[in-house]
Amino acid sequence: MATAASTSKTTLTAKPRLSITQIVTMSFGFLGIQFGFALQNGNTSRILRSFGADVDQLPMFWIVAPLVGMIVQPLIGHYSDKTWNRIGRRKPYFLTGALLSATALIFLPNSAILAGVIPALWIGAGMVMIMDASFNVAMEPFRALVADNLPDSQRTKGFAIQTFLIGVGAVVGSDLPSMMASWGVSQEAGPTGIADNIRYSFYIGAAVFIIAILVTVFFSKEYAPAEYEKYHGTPEPQPHTGLKQIVRDFTAMPKTMKQLGLVQFFSWFALFSMWVFTTDAVATHVYGLPISDTKSVQYNDAGNKVGSAFAVYNLVAAVYALLLPLLAKYIGRKATHAFSLLAGGVGLISIYFIKDPAMLRYAMVGVGLAWASILAMPYVILSSSIPAGKLGIYMGIFNFFITLPQIVNGIFGGFIVKHLYNGQPIYAIVLAGFFLICAAISAMFVYDEGAIRIKRES
Repeated sequence: MATAASTSKTTLTAKPRLSITQIVTMSFGFLGIQFGFALQNGNTSRILRSFGADVDQLPMFWIVAPLVGMIVQPLIGHYSDKTWNRIGRRKPYFLTGALLSATALIFLPNSAILAGVIPALWIGAGMVMIMDASFNVAMEPFRALVADNLPDSQRTKGFAIQTFLIGVGAVVGSDLPSMMASWGVSQEAGPTGIADNIRYSFYIGAAVFIIAILVTVFFSKEYAPAEYEKYHGTPEPQPHTGLKQIVRDFTAMPKTMKQLGLVQFFSWFALFSMWVFTTDAVATHVYGLPISDTKSVQYNDAGNKVGSAFAVYNLVAAVYALLLPLLAKYIGRKATHAFSLLAGGVGLISIYFIKDPAMLRYAMVGVGLAWASILAMPYVILSSSIPAGKLGIYMGIFNFFITLPQIVNGIFGGFIVKHLYNGQPIYAIVLAGFFLICAAISAMFVYDEGAIRIKRES
């Protein structure tokens, strides 16, 4: 397996352990990223539906996001491995992504302003593409930064704290439109076609995104090249650059990454279905609204309930993330991930049996366990198998296993809902639950090199 040959055989200095404050500061930007990501996940479908999209067309609009991510993340990872300037190695990408993301968050709910030139639906879809590309520019280097700075023994804690901050940002971002409505902000679709509570939430999200990223940029440390090599080794010269090197690294990916790829495929296929179809599944299956109803107060209320339910799963994820290191210590990292995914699968399937919208929050508890683990455990397991000097590129390549299932779902999901499920999106949610269960089974067969090494050294 061609993983160990990427660095010289010099004796490495053990990386210093970081304090909780240092880990929090290093990961704080993820709070802003997930704040924006939660607004996108909870509201994009109803924004596009308000602009005229049919429910079976939604996956095709959402597919743009993972397609962009598949291209952007490996490139960002490759070049961030090789970047160093007065801002740092990963930080220039955080900052650029934050500025672009904030711009897209402001423009998405205002897409109808240019409707006289281009249909609002297409402008909105374009903003979703720009938004997701920008999120990816900001997000990918954060995964590499944790692996850059933390020793193996702290990585579970590091990714758990990162997941906790993700959960905090996502809780507020998911529930903000509903909170704005409870404060008296209008839920009626105005001249832009989007209710004020949605538009103002996106404006706040843009501000939070930038502020959180700036905390990491100004208050966290990155190792300069000489210091980095002391801890990670000196990478051997690469025979290729750019795209050729990315392809070469892809073909030489570690065994653990390939096995995690199957787990990720099932997991992210399920998540994509949940984000795309939950609002319409709840509106039709729980509220009993016709599939054509996209502008009524009841439809917006269903969307707010889904946003609040998503806030619950993110809150659960934030708390559960802090328990992941303890759980992994006692039952192992693979078993922890498998248990969490199983809970998420049961949670999604249970939505089929719900008739009272208030019960959605209980279904989301299991989803929260799965979400926390999906954001942490695969990266904990993977980071221990990546050769030094390749953290950025392999974290980027790993994104293929996140974007590919979403692309497959985007191509076939709408067709399946329309023709096999007779236009009933609730069955897409049930299938998502079964896919999380498949992911749980697959997780038990992953080779966890880092866990073996830690056990050997203890």
